Amino acid sequence: MSVQGYVEAFERFARDGGRTPAWLAPIRRAAMDRFQALGFPTRHDEDWHFTSAAPIAEADFTPLAGLGGPETVADVSSADLEPFTFRGAEWPRLVFLNGRFAASLSSTVGLPARVRVASLADALANDTPELRRHLTTIADTERNAFAALNTALFTDGVFLHVPAGVSVESPIHLLFLTDAEGARGVAYPRILVVADAHAQATLIESYVGLGDPSYFTDSVAELSLGDGSRIAHIRVQRESQRAFHVGLSQARQARDSHYASFSFATGASLSRANIYTDLAAPGAEVTLDGLYLADDAQHVDHQTRIVHRAPNCASHEVYKGILDGAAHGVFNGKVYVHPEAQKTDGKQTNNNLLLSTDAQVDTKPQLEIFADDVKCTHGATVGRLDEVALFYLKSRGLAAEEARTLLTYAFAADVLQRIATPAVRETLESLVRERFVGVPALAAG
Repeated sequence: MSVQGYVEAFERFARDGGRTPAWLAPIRRAAMDRFQALGFPTRHDEDWHFTSAAPIAEADFTPLAGLGGPETVADVSSADLEPFTFRGAEWPRLVFLNGRFAASLSSTVGLPARVRVASLADALANDTPELRRHLTTIADTERNAFAALNTALFTDGVFLHVPAGVSVESPIHLLFLTDAEGARGVAYPRILVVADAHAQATLIESYVGLGDPSYFTDSVAELSLGDGSRIAHIRVQRESQRAFHVGLSQARQARDSHYASFSFATGASLSRANIYTDLAAPGAEVTLDGLYLADDAQHVDHQTRIVHRAPNCASHEVYKGILDGAAHGVFNGKVYVHPEAQKTDGKQTNNNLLLSTDAQVDTKPQLEIFADDVKCTHGATVGRLDEVALFYLKSRGLAAEEARTLLTYAFAADVLQRIATPAVRETLESLVRERFVGVPALAAG
C-alpha cells in the first residue's frame, strides 16, 4: 500500500472519535504527518542500506483490529497456545489474536496487587496519569517511519506499571498471535512499561504465526526505567515464514537502572528489530544480547543504538547470527558517547556463522565517542565452521553431519546462556536444536 493509502486509512481511523482520548489525537496526527514526510525507507537511507522495505511498501495490508470490537477466538483454545508457552509455565499472560486482546485466553493471576497490567485499549479508556505521562514520549518517531506509523494507527497493546520497590517474581508473557483470519492484515501492537524506582520485572514479548499466512506486524515497545529499577526484556520473533515484521524497543534509563534485553529472531520472510536505549543518568547499565537464525531466502535485520549521556554508565552487547541457504543477515550497532559521559564502559560484539555458500551477512558495529576517559571496544566476525574442530570431532568417532550440527549448536548456546530465566533459556535452546540439529523442539514461546 502506498504512503497515501496509509494516510487515507488514518483519516478513516481519525473520524472515529471514540478510538482516541482527546490528548492523544494531536499526537497521532503529528505522527501521521511525520510518516507522510519520511515515507517508507529506501536503501538510500543509511540505516536501511542493506535492507529493502519495498516488499512491505508494495503490498496491500488491511488493518486487523479496532477498539471495542467483539472478541473472536472461537477457533483458538488454550491448548493451541501450548507450543508457544515456555514449557507450559503458568505465568501471567496477555494474549492478542490478530491484533485484538483475547481476554478469555489471558490471565493475570499471581501478580502483586499493586502491579497494573492491562490491555492498552482498556488503559486508554481509563486514562491513567502514568499512561499520559509516558506514552509516545520515548519512541523515536522523528527518524523512524515505522514507529511514526504505529503511533498514528495503534489500537491495542499492553500497559504495564510496576510501582516503586515492587518486585514481580514471575515473568509476564505477552503473546501476539496471527492466524489465517489475519492473512493480508497489518497489526500495530503498542507496549508501554513504566518501572518506578527500584522496581523489578521480567517481560517476555512473543510474536507467533499460526500456520503460514502472509501479514505485517509493526510493533513499538516503550520502556521507562526509574532510579535503581531492573527490567529484563526478552523478545521472541517466530512469525510465519511469509510474514513481515518491523519492531522497535526503546528504553529510557534513570540513575543506577539496569535494562537487560535479549532478541531471538527466527521467523518472517523479512524482519527488522530496532533496539535502542538511552543511558540518561549516572550508574545506568544496559545489556543487549541476541540470536538470529535464518535459512532459505529469509532476511533478518537487527539495529541497535546505545546512547551514553551521563558518566559512569556501562553497556555490554553480544549478538550472534546463524545463516543457512540463501538467507541474508544484517547487524548495525551504534554506541554513542556524549562529552559528559566520562568513565563509560562499552563493549560491542557481533559474530556470524554462515552454513552455506549462498548465505550472507552485512555487519557494521560502530562507536562514536566524544569523551576522553572511556573504555570502549567493538568487533565483528563472519565465518564458517572451523575445519580443525570438525576434523577433531570426526577423529573422535562423530559422523560429519553430527560434528557439523554439534558445533552449530555450541555457537548458539554460548549467547543463550546469557538469558537469566531458565525456562526461557531451555526452550529457546530447543528451538535451535530443532532448526539446525533436527531434534524436535520442546514447547517454546
